[in-house]
Amino acid sequence: MRDALVIIPTYNELENLRPIVERVLATGTADVLIVDDGSPDGTGRLADELAHADPAISVLHRSEKSGLGMAYLAGFEWGLARGYTALVEMDADGSHHPEALPELLAQLVDHDLVLGSRWVEGGRVENWPAKRKLLSRGGNLYAQLALGIAVKDATGGFRAYRSSALERIGLTAVESHGYCFQLDLVWRALQAGLRVVEVPITFTERTVGESKMSGSIVRESLVRVTVWGLRRRAQAVRAVVVNHHRLPSVRATSSVVR
Repeated sequence: MRDALVIIPTYNELENLRPIVERVLATGTADVLIVDDGSPDGTGRLADELAHADPAISVLHRSEKSGLGMAYLAGFEWGLARGYTALVEMDADGSHHPEALPELLAQLVDHDLVLGSRWVEGGRVENWPAKRKLLSRGGNLYAQLALGIAVKDATGGFRAYRSSALERIGLTAVESHGYCFQLDLVWRALQAGLRVVEVPITFTERTVGESKMSGSIVRESLVRVTVWGLRRRAQAVRAVVVNHHRLPSVRATSSVVR
């Protein structure tokens, strides 16, 4: 067993699964956990075949499709229980390049959470239309302004955590289970004072299968970020009021010079 575990959630990724798993294992850096949400296309059966052929591959079957966040939370719990010291999130569709894994894991030496970033210098996005790029950049900019964070790609799904970081974040309190889950964990990590760093990656839009992105996912993210931002400002106002009332009273004094 290696120290790192790559968690790959799947739902109807039959054609993409084998290539991405083979590319991960070819890096020699991590074991693989496939978390399948009851895919009707046979992805779960293929996952079992891959696991049977290679002890570095494991499968966690879930009975229904209940969101990306829930799949990752189940994967985190599985990996932590087995003593992995680094847990990595990665999409099954090939949009994340496993060849970047060594760099992400190397950054964990000095950081608690390493974000593979599309929007820092050196990051790239391939095969996305201009509208999709604008939506992603705009959403991340809104998160920066609403939450007061400096992270440029808080919504990306290629990232590595120290196991100790996940324990400090407190996964049982995570509020979101959809794609906003990614931003939720970054926000919680920063609030916990964890060391977060972004490293540039190349993101390539899937060529096989259907994207899971939808309008409801975008709306969920917008609503949650707005609520978190308002909560943050309310807490800041309360802190100012409390500190004001705690200030010691100052009595006026006078002196006479003779």
